[in-house]
This record gives sequence, structure tokens and C-alpha cells, in this order.
Amino acid sequence: MNYGEIKTTDIANGTGVRTSLFVSGCTHHCEECFNADTWDFNYGKPFTKEVEDEIIDSLRPAYVTGLTVLGGEPMEVVNQKVVRPFLERVKKELPNKTIWIYSGYTWEELNDENNKRCHSEDTAAILNLIDVLVDGEFVLSLKDISLKFRGSSNQRIILVPETIREGKIVLSELNL
Repeated sequence: MNYGEIKTTDIANGTGVRTSLFVSGCTHHCEECFNADTWDFNYGKPFTKEVEDEIIDSLRPAYVTGLTVLGGEPMEVVNQKVVRPFLERVKKELPNKTIWIYSGYTWEELNDENNKRCHSEDTAAILNLIDVLVDGEFVLSLKDISLKFRGSSNQRIILVPETIREGKIVLSELNL
């Protein structure tokens, strides 16, 4: 997997101060995507152990709330192969940090075992590791700059542990 950018002390992609990892590779190709360079799976630099270490170190300060993974598309099957072990490491080494993922795939698509475009043997494990999923493709006709942490009104901020526990989608109050 490649990545396009890492932002430390990011306040735009989730609550609190975060480190944001922008992975490369996306097959959605949303009209007027804010990060179209990352559609190319070969864009950017290789995601190495040294890059992982850099991100882990950036998450250590007490003022950092957590990690956000976006892109590109972190839930492309090929990216899940790298995202999963990285998130497992984050949870092991920094269990109190929150993890957000932004995905153009919906919760329903990600949990559909027949959807081979985004569901793999890693999907459930990734969802069990994260705190928040911002789901759904960016839709230009639904663009709303007043929304918190999302670009279009079809996108949802899903509280993942609560959703798994209750067996139905639980939205964050940030959706309001």
C-alpha cells in the first residue's frame, strides 16, 4: 500500500487533535473529490514499518485524541490487507486513542459478504478495531460545507462499537 500524506495535529478529520493517514488507491472516483491524486494506487510513497513508527510516535502525546485513516479509500480490499495489521498495532500500543475511518463504501456494503469490491476476510476485524466510520461516497449535488466532518449530506458518522453491540446503525450526534 502507498500513502499520499500524513497530517499530524489535524483537527479537520475527526474530533480532537488527530494524526491523519491518507492512503492511496480509490475506485469510487467521486466528482470533485478533494483528494483525486490518491485515486491512483501507486500515488505517493510506500507505507513501511518506518512510516508506521512515525505515525505511532505522533499519536503518543496526551493532547492527541487519535488516528484517522482516509484517502484514497482505506477499505479497498487491497488496502485492507495493510490497514488491518496497522490498526491492530495502534490498538495494542495505544489502546486509549480513537480510530476513525472515512470510506466511500457504506456500512451496509462493507458488511455484505457477497460484495467482493469491499468485503474481505479483513473487513470485520477492521470494523471491530475502529470507533467511528464516516461512510458513503462524496456526492457533489449533496455537498454541504456546514456539515461536521463530512462533505455531503448522504454521508453518515457511525459509532461503530455501539452499532455492532446494538445490531443496528447508531449515528453520532455530530450528524445533526
